[in-house]
Amino acid sequence: MKPWTQLDAAPIPGGATLKLMRRGEDEFSITLGHNELMNSRLRGSEESLATLAIERIGQRPGLRLLIGGLGMGFTLRAALAALPADAEIVVAELIPAVIAWARGPLSPIFAGCLDDPRVSVLEADVVAVIREGQSRYDAILLDVDNGPDGLMVEANDRLYDHAGLAYTNAALRPGGVLAVWSAGPDRNFTQRLRQAGFAVEEKTVRARAGAGGAKHMIWLADGAGSASAIRPAQQSSKRRR
Repeated sequence: MKPWTQLDAAPIPGGATLKLMRRGEDEFSITLGHNELMNSRLRGSEESLATLAIERIGQRPGLRLLIGGLGMGFTLRAALAALPADAEIVVAELIPAVIAWARGPLSPIFAGCLDDPRVSVLEADVVAVIREGQSRYDAILLDVDNGPDGLMVEANDRLYDHAGLAYTNAALRPGGVLAVWSAGPDRNFTQRLRQAGFAVEEKTVRARAGAGGAKHMIWLADGAGSASAIRPAQQSSKRRR
């Protein structure tokens, strides 16, 4: 088997380091320590994050989506393939190197999708983007960290606690949906979604589309799409594990 070669490394908040690895000519991996966060040959569940959410909201004029986490672009490409020409996709990515990799060594995987006129990429914390986006999005797709039980950045917990979910609910338009990717199930997170006013469906999907592999979890949560979802008591609440 061919060995892995490190192409680049990037510090992330909290002092850890992301590494971009390549094996052979066309297999790439992004790792954190000994954990592989994503691999270019395992894209099925990331694509499902987009397709399931778009199926949920249906086709309507002027759809606007927010994707939290650029990764290797699998969710973005799947969303572009499913959306009409008048749609808009905002991608919020916290780590500058991930955006640079997308335009550099990972550009064959991205296949020009960052230049699609429907796409805007923000070097920003998706938490801040959500909090500034009251009633702005038809769908919010989160593939941040390893899911609600994160590995990378402790501050990512702000997405998945009671206050974070309340802000996300408020950022959705009526009829909007929140879709969340995770490496595995999390009953406590399902409960928090319901407490934040979402109607929740859990979907188990495969890492390899139609070909088995590890099982991942996607939550599809229909939101109220109302600023009333933000309750003062929730804004100071902490995530419970």
